[in-house]
Amino acid sequence: MYRYDEFDHAFVAARVSQFTDQVERRLAGEISEDAFKPIRLMNGVYLQLHAYMHRVAIPYGTLHPRQLRKLAYIARTYDRGYGHFTTRQNIQYNWPKLSDIPAILKELAEVEMHSIQTSGNCIRNVTADHFAGAAADEVTDPRPYAEILRQWSTLHPEFSYLPRKFKIAVTAAERDRAAIQTYDIGMQVKKNDEGQLGFAVWIGGGQGRTPLLAKKFKDFVPEADLLSYVTAIMRVYNLHGRRDNKFKARIKILVHEAGVEKLGAEIDAEWAHLKDGELKLPAEELAAINAYFAPPDLAPRAEGWGELAAWKKSDPGFSDWVGRNVVPHRHPDYAMVTVSLKPIGGIPGDATAEQMEAVARLAEEYGHDEIRVTHEQNLVLPHIALADLEPVYRALLAEGLATANVGLITDIIACPGLDYCALANARSIPLAQGISNRFADPARQAEIGDLKIKISGCINACGHHHVGHIGILGVEKKGAELYQISLGGSADENASIGDILGRGFEPDQVTDAVETIVEVYLANRSAASEPFIDCYRRIGAAPFKTALYGDRARAA
Repeated sequence: MYRYDEFDHAFVAARVSQFTDQVERRLAGEISEDAFKPIRLMNGVYLQLHAYMHRVAIPYGTLHPRQLRKLAYIARTYDRGYGHFTTRQNIQYNWPKLSDIPAILKELAEVEMHSIQTSGNCIRNVTADHFAGAAADEVTDPRPYAEILRQWSTLHPEFSYLPRKFKIAVTAAERDRAAIQTYDIGMQVKKNDEGQLGFAVWIGGGQGRTPLLAKKFKDFVPEADLLSYVTAIMRVYNLHGRRDNKFKARIKILVHEAGVEKLGAEIDAEWAHLKDGELKLPAEELAAINAYFAPPDLAPRAEGWGELAAWKKSDPGFSDWVGRNVVPHRHPDYAMVTVSLKPIGGIPGDATAEQMEAVARLAEEYGHDEIRVTHEQNLVLPHIALADLEPVYRALLAEGLATANVGLITDIIACPGLDYCALANARSIPLAQGISNRFADPARQAEIGDLKIKISGCINACGHHHVGHIGILGVEKKGAELYQISLGGSADENASIGDILGRGFEPDQVTDAVETIVEVYLANRSAASEPFIDCYRRIGAAPFKTALYGDRARAA
């Protein structure tokens, strides 16, 4: 992972000092809340329902054990003993005191972390495939490009006050594990016919009030032109993005209204002025950044194959965990382990300080000092020898972190909802817990197979409900919570926006509705191997509507 140099350390220290002074002035009443709001947002501080919320950046989802330990220490010292990992590969603390946030920032700076641009109308944390650098199907590690974009975008004088927040995601595999079509800019690293590295570029994705998938603007932008092309996009957006209406301010609206051809021509015209100038990436700088992300030296561990087979045979629980939470590594003697933060009945994405410390220990002992955060609110140990899977499993089991449900119906994405968020209309957490408890039986989860449920407590869609196989949106109607269900969404390389089924459901009806949807799927799938999303795309919404709404659905 990237290591700070002298400039980085000085830069972050100056930012901490600056915000410390701003907080002190706010607490003394020298700055009004209206004046302080844009300042605190650019430093990741929100004012929520009951307390401040502090969002910490985890660039491209990569953590060193010492960083995860520091996050645990902050949770224990300045919060209530836990943190919440988000769909943006960040971590949030829900209960810090404003007076403590300068101290938190100083703690973060000690381990090369910060909260800069985790909110505000700027380029936010750049995200990436959580298996980057370990997956066999990628053409190269995409994280160096994410790091280049992070350095370029941090306090960029042109792009610090955009019409609206802006998000970028990068992957380097045909299988999209980074949900790039849901981002303002999504990039896939690829090779052209000559074997040269470059980027396919999608622009204009986003969820929220108007969910839209990004459109492909370029099939191949050469590697050296990364910053010049992204700068061209940003300049055109900064010029035309709506500043008079925040609901129409995202680049997705500009793409939708102007169209790919017209907007692409304007971006290309701007790019023509930039591409051969100072923004062209020098080969030596690319090599220097890539060196930070050199893969660990993985010694051959062929003995793991026999040991793994024996362990699986002797322990069904271990076998189930390997089947769901462990996937092949590019090195045949190693695997990538997903640590589920979705225990049955738990709060999706939450981890206690003790659990974070346990994962840090495992990364040090078995995982070559690497941890990843996924956009699906789990953690990953990306370099675990097959021979070490059994002790890793035992350690996770002792901490309540060995739930074998990755990709299953209980591996639910959920935003904090009305339990915390001032923007929310409805609760998300109790719904996730209720659904998780209803489908707790591992055999039933296995029978259902891959099924992604995503829950948002308001139209801002922080729970990504638009791209859930089953998406649940909480709304407010006549002072009460109501939940709208959509089906058929997906965030992978075959991305789609879900179809809204019909009228909403009251809170105590939602779990039953999900069960009805599952039963319709099981009754209609062509084979036990047909996933929910494939079945839905084949049979459409009608059978699900009929089961949920009866004659009213048929009449409609």
